[in-house]
Amino acid sequence: MNDLKIISEEDFTALAQAFGGEFKSDCTLACEIITADGEEIRRLNRETRGVDSVTDVLSFPSLDGIFGVEIKKENFPYDIDEDGNLFIGSIVVCTERAKAQAEEFGHSFKREFNYLAAHGVCHLLGYDHMTDEDKAVMREKEERVLEKINAVRE
Repeated sequence: MNDLKIISEEDFTALAQAFGGEFKSDCTLACEIITADGEEIRRLNRETRGVDSVTDVLSFPSLDGIFGVEIKKENFPYDIDEDGNLFIGSIVVCTERAKAQAEEFGHSFKREFNYLAAHGVCHLLGYDHMTDEDKAVMREKEERVLEKINAVRE
């Protein structure tokens, strides 16, 4: 199936479709994207990670052990939402930081927001960037997804 559904106030259909083929699953995966201001994301960062600073994106995965393996609905019966999708977690994007970073990097807000959302989804799928090797694998996945929606660096 290899489908991803993003639950959000905004339409992220293209980003969700761009993750098609980027993981193996026998069901549609779902996540939510929440936006926050600097004060709110700082509070979340402090309360969940012990880091008292503003960050651009936080990810809250709901499943463990899914990196690089086929994600099977039967293995996560308590994580199925009311629509029959397998919920993989939540992402919080700081719109203030996204706007500032877009300006700093010289590209659009849309590109930066999509990058942060894709970065968050990668974390929900078990990707990380603690080592240079892991970072390279994650960046490759992010860039491939962003290319599919034409949200590459401008």
